[in-house]
Amino acid sequence: MNAQLSYAGQEWVRWPVQRTTCSGRKALSARPKEFRTVSLECPARAVRALAAIAVPIAVFAACQFSPATETGSAAPHSAGPGSVGVSITPGDGETDVLPHGTVAVQAGYGRLVSVKVVAQRRGAADVTGTWGSGRHTWRSQRTMTPGTGYAVSVVGRDAGGRTFTARSVFRTRSATRTNKATLTPTAGSQVGVGRPVSIAFDKPVRNKAAVERALSVSTSVPTTGSWGWTRDPLSGIERVDWRPEKFWAEGTKVRVRARLSGIDTGAGRYLLHDAESSFTVGRSRISKVDLAKKMMTVYEQGKPIRVIPVSGGKPAYPTWNGTMVVLERAAMVRMTSQSVNIPEPYDLNVPWAVRLTTSGTFVHAAPWNAGKFGIINASHGCIGMSLADGKWFFDRARPGDVVQVSGSSSPSMRVGNGYGDWNVTYADWRRLSALA
Repeated sequence: MNAQLSYAGQEWVRWPVQRTTCSGRKALSARPKEFRTVSLECPARAVRALAAIAVPIAVFAACQFSPATETGSAAPHSAGPGSVGVSITPGDGETDVLPHGTVAVQAGYGRLVSVKVVAQRRGAADVTGTWGSGRHTWRSQRTMTPGTGYAVSVVGRDAGGRTFTARSVFRTRSATRTNKATLTPTAGSQVGVGRPVSIAFDKPVRNKAAVERALSVSTSVPTTGSWGWTRDPLSGIERVDWRPEKFWAEGTKVRVRARLSGIDTGAGRYLLHDAESSFTVGRSRISKVDLAKKMMTVYEQGKPIRVIPVSGGKPAYPTWNGTMVVLERAAMVRMTSQSVNIPEPYDLNVPWAVRLTTSGTFVHAAPWNAGKFGIINASHGCIGMSLADGKWFFDRARPGDVVQVSGSSSPSMRVGNGYGDWNVTYADWRRLSALA
């Protein structure tokens, strides 16, 4: 007689089914989703008699997955009773996979031991993922680098304890439009207590939530903080900053990870690279400038170490009030009225310049204003002091040090002007997060 055997939805070939003389029972029976040998204690002669007709069944029963036979197709594969059917998405050979697509692996009748998704190009992002319940499934949890080949390697174990392997190789779609992200502080740097983490973008970001979900900050000292989006009012550069609720604690070690490669920032404009940085917070240095009194007091580790007579912006060009953060410093900077759109002409080589804003606010030596420090505000918005005091302040200044200005007629500086992140309350800062 003929029988038809089906397993896991796949139709197999027909072959003769014969009877044995062992216990008067059939040696083989055909049932959906299984096959079995009923008489396992037959004499050797009966086993020999069955050998010729058992070959097709034996092939199915012994088959296991291997790199040579697994294609990585999205359709499940089965290899006999107790085996594991596997699906891998994207399928083997696909060449136009979206970088922000999902890699998924599913085991039909066993469990997955390991899944690796490895980029086949140096510098591209490898892909990590998470396990489903019982390790029957695995799904990627990040985006992939555009225009890159990826290899998915799967190892699993079926119900009988046998190991199987599976593999899929595919390629992500190339990016025709790109964006670039710059992460600061740079790796290995030491910064002041007011320096936020900052990621600046070459092009505007529409998918802010997608970017923000790819970012993480870890600290050696428990620190509460939040990401917030802002834009520099002068340059127009858009960035996302991570600002602590309060100034950093001295000695805090900070690690930032930005898993950005493959994120569509909007209208198909992809980021191509991940970014990572580790830095340390140095000694607390906060300078408080009272322009009503024309004095600046410098505090280190909470203790005043120097009081400096200063001259701030004149009434027509008042200095910004508010909290500013040191951006950079230079021993000599040429400053002109044209560079900041001031009608009163000047063109000066300025010594010991410590920059506070992108709009052009500095703390610097101003020997041309000698006799005015501590007496009158006479600058075009900067905070000037004597040559000796300017050199002293310059030598100690570090990016991220804090300068707090009060007593001016000007409003507080805007959030995006340098690192003016501190000029809003922490509650308001959190509202600038795309995930708020």
